[in-house]
Amino acid sequence: MVARLRAAGCVFAEDEARLLQDAARTPVELDALVARRVAGWPLEQVLGRAEFCGLHIAVEPGVFVPRRRSEFLVRHAAEAAAAAPRPVVLDLCCGSGAIGAAVAAAVPGAEVHAADVDPAAVRCARRNVGPGGTVYEGDLYAPLPGRLRGRVDVLVVNAPYVPTAEVPFLPPEARDHEPLTALDGGADGLDVQRRVIAAAPEWLAPGGLLLVETSERQEPRTRAAVAAAGLTAHTAVCADLAATVVTGRAPRTGDARPGAGPPTRTRAPGAA
Repeated sequence: MVARLRAAGCVFAEDEARLLQDAARTPVELDALVARRVAGWPLEQVLGRAEFCGLHIAVEPGVFVPRRRSEFLVRHAAEAAAAAPRPVVLDLCCGSGAIGAAVAAAVPGAEVHAADVDPAAVRCARRNVGPGGTVYEGDLYAPLPGRLRGRVDVLVVNAPYVPTAEVPFLPPEARDHEPLTALDGGADGLDVQRRVIAAAPEWLAPGGLLLVETSERQEPRTRAAVAAAGLTAHTAVCADLAATVVTGRAPRTGDARPGAGPPTRTRAPGAA
């Protein structure tokens, strides 16, 4: 089995073999799991779960696999939610619901909502977020109940941000086995981000925080969109995870509208 996995290009063939053996109930099932992995399926989809922020996240075939870099996004979202008395958290473009589930685990008592356009992702998200959260199926804000307008303390977003022309160059595991809607962000990669950011002030509570995962290359444009929406922009970077998060703080009641001047920028402790 290890030889088959290694021949298929699995760098950590021994580790993967152990995980596949643990997941299989019979030799026949093990052979089927190995065959899927050798055929190029993401390991997480083969196992039916992904490790994320110390949680086991259910991942069906065809569903976006949460990336470790998004743990940086969760860290900031959880800190912001913990600072609110009765936090309302919205995980938009939620995919498997990994981010919402991780924030809920880190901040007991948080009111968690999540939404995605993909039915398979929504099925997974409902399993992962659990009975303490609510998951909606539809395009961005469209399926959300009106009662959430102006009440969201933390709006966390991992929208697709790969430019269309670069999608063919993604690793085959992503390109062939994850939904295009979770990868393709349009000509410059930011089509969905811009839609999310532009409407965010309508849903954020006074002083609420928008958090958007982006790439280092696209950060200036993401930041500009946040500032254009009237939010105070800030960028955080973690070199260890190759993660970039742009945040936008909504004005508190009585605050002047923020300008679009240069935002602050921080790096995670220990990051180069």
